[in-house]
Amino acid sequence: MNHHDFAALLTPEGRALLDSLRDYDPAQELAVATRLRREHPAELVSAALGQARLRQRAVAKFGAEDAYRMYFTPGGAEMATRASVAEYRAGRLVALGVRSLADLCCGIGGDAIALARAGIRVLAVDRDPLTAAVARANAEALGLADLIEVREADVTEVDTSGYDAVFLDPARRGGRGRVFDPEAYSPPLSWAVRTARTARYAAIKIAPGIPHEAVPDEAEAEWISDGGDVKEAVLWFGTAPGTVRATLLPGPRSLATADPLPDPEAGPVGRYLYEPDGAVIRAHLVAEVAAELGGRLIDPTIAYVTADELRATPYATAYEITDVLPFSLKKLKALLREREVGVLTVKKRGSAIEPEELRKKVKPQGRSAATVFLTRVAGAPTMLIGAPATAGTPAAAG
Repeated sequence: MNHHDFAALLTPEGRALLDSLRDYDPAQELAVATRLRREHPAELVSAALGQARLRQRAVAKFGAEDAYRMYFTPGGAEMATRASVAEYRAGRLVALGVRSLADLCCGIGGDAIALARAGIRVLAVDRDPLTAAVARANAEALGLADLIEVREADVTEVDTSGYDAVFLDPARRGGRGRVFDPEAYSPPLSWAVRTARTARYAAIKIAPGIPHEAVPDEAEAEWISDGGDVKEAVLWFGTAPGTVRATLLPGPRSLATADPLPDPEAGPVGRYLYEPDGAVIRAHLVAEVAAELGGRLIDPTIAYVTADELRATPYATAYEITDVLPFSLKKLKALLREREVGVLTVKKRGSAIEPEELRKKVKPQGRSAATVFLTRVAGAPTMLIGAPATAGTPAAAG
């Protein structure tokens, strides 16, 4: 989509065409396109169909009410912050007293929307003309144009001194796909950190895989998961220097410390196995969860916690373990057949075997369900078999 095609979508004809495609089936796109081209210019039909596909995919991030009013670029839709995460971050900034903010590398405006809805006046900046136009259209479509000023500019040349806070979201994709080196971000992380240091408060959105040693000493590092999936990491400036934090959405629930515990001891597998949330693992706070549970690791290199008692925690999912066996495909297949397991959940940590590969080989058949963990215990390849644990409902013993 180019700038001309996008402008056509903003005309009354383009808007009406997009509205008519809200529930269209992409599998029928050829027939739909043929029909629509009898009534509309071919370029407009092509742009509208592309936008309709992006809107459908964006529902997962923004919800149907917003997604079907918003506009997207393919890259912008993929990289935009999930609405629940953006809302959480906006809430933190409001709690800090932030009333105005410069959103640098704003993309299609996902964060700016959440910030404006929280009552923050936003300057949203992006150097790409089409992306800036999409962000401006989204502010208008959602009735937030009075709070969001969109500026097409190089973020390195923008004066942010008149704002309470700065939010930076450097591009983490290049011509060859995802970028892992923070200095290969656009702009580089080092520039973002220098800019953050000039503001009273600042937040830098980064990839969750950033090494802890790359976190500046004066920053708070937060890893955020939503529904169990790690979505991003954020470097906060002006909040809690040296703190590491794991935040779980919905909630939010946060586990934070400036003085992390040493790695817990490893020991034998107990009755219960706890799988820490990915944000907890990324934040290196597994020891804190193990201490809360009175647990231990199953292996010094594996982030599974085991304990002999079941305790409730929002930071890990509990499973009751019925079998601890050396890895053997033959034994696993026989055991599943004996217990008539037809629904098999496969989890792995420290194993080279892929879950789908295992399912194909064991061919589960039956009416019961089980979970198998492919992992290591005291360095040895091991299978742990069990089921999700709920207080008062123990898993069936073998």
